[in-house]
This record gives sequence, structure tokens and C-alpha cells, in this order.
Amino acid sequence: MDNTMSHSIEKLLEEFKQGTISHEEIIRELNGIAKLPFAQVDIARQKRTGQAECVFGDGKNADQIIAITSKLYQQKQPILVTRVDASKGAECCRHLSYLSYDPLGRTLSWIPQSPAKTTNRVAVICAGTSDLFVARECITTLTVNRHVPATHFDIGVAGLHRLLNALPAIQTYDVLIVIAGMEGALPSVIAGLCAQPIIAVPTSIGYGAHQNGITTLHAMLSSCASGLTVVNIDNGYGAACAAVRFLDKL
Repeated sequence: MDNTMSHSIEKLLEEFKQGTISHEEIIRELNGIAKLPFAQVDIARQKRTGQAECVFGDGKNADQIIAITSKLYQQKQPILVTRVDASKGAECCRHLSYLSYDPLGRTLSWIPQSPAKTTNRVAVICAGTSDLFVARECITTLTVNRHVPATHFDIGVAGLHRLLNALPAIQTYDVLIVIAGMEGALPSVIAGLCAQPIIAVPTSIGYGAHQNGITTLHAMLSSCASGLTVVNIDNGYGAACAAVRFLDKL
């Protein structure tokens, strides 16, 4: 049993002796659940799955996010909150100074002091600058899970020479996350040139017939380059989690 778990159990027993916590609450805590009036915080997700707990911020108010992330911080768990708008992000950071807000990726995060598992084994690749909001969510998710990615931005198929310039470096990573909007061609091109596992992320960036990412999603699912893993539209978080599972087993 590690020191963190031991200290946590001692704290629970002391609170039970003082009458500030019930028997049922102790059981929930030991089962990895920190119960709030509006949420059951999964404080054992990292031990169980290898991935940090994540809070979906859209639809939650700042007070709820603050309460949930405070529970995670008390347990010294990594903190990741996705889809947080600027006003909620600012309010959360005012109350909890340890949180960092990324306005482009719309994430709140806190990472305990621990060495990275891997550095530059996974690359996050963007077709265009307009896709960076998805890339930033992906990068933060990877980093919270202690995998520090390399990045290659704005190398889409509208100028293939940009991709070819980056190709020697791209071929050295273990896992590639490829993000694109419009017709979503970049993952197929890279999959025809590289042997690594590739996770394709369609974005909602494009003109009318692009249908807010539906066209891109269908194009990636219909790729002629076999073996692509495709996640949902704008799902940088899901792509990063898939990569973490690959990296932790490679």
C-alpha cells in the first residue's frame, strides 16, 4: 500500500472516530468514490484504468467544477476538466490557484509533481491552424496522463510539401494523432506513408457541405488507407485517451 493510500485511510478513520463521516461514506471512499450532492467523483480511475479522471465541464457550473476538482486535489489525483468556457475557467482559477486554464483548448488542469512516463513517443499532428482548439484539448489530456507529445501543426494536404518536410520526424514516433477538418484527407495520406498506429480526429471546421464535421467523419471512416482508428468530431480528449492505452502497453 503506498503512503498516499495509507494516509487517506488514517484520515478516514480519524474522521469516523470524531463522528464527521459515516460508515457508508467510508465504504464509498475505500471503493474509490467521493460523493457530492450532485456527483460521485471517481478517485480510483487512475489506479483502475491507468487514466486520470476527467470532468466534462460543459453543463456544469463553476461551483460544481470547483467542488469536484477540490476532491481530486485532496487525493493528489491529476485534474482535467474539458469544455470549460472562459468565464467559468477564470472563476475556477480565482478560487483554486493551482488550476491552469487553456483558453484555446478550453481545459482546466493540474498535474502532480511526477516525472513523465514518455516524452516525444506520441505526436499530435494538425492539418490547419483552425484545428488547434482540438489539438490543445488532446495535448493537455496526454500531458495530464504523463505522456508529453511532440507536435506538428499546419501541414495539411493543401500544401503537401509541408507534410513531406515533416515526414522523417513523423515516422519516428510510436503513435500518431492526426487532426483535420474540411474533407479530412490528412490521416489517410499519413496512413499510406507510415506504419504506426494512427488515431484520426475529424473537426467541425469547414464550409457548408462539410456539415460541421459530418463529412470529415464519414471520409475518415471510409478511408482507403486501412487500419485507421477514428474518434468522434472534435474529440481531442478521446483521441488522447486511446493513445494513452496504446502507449502504456507498447
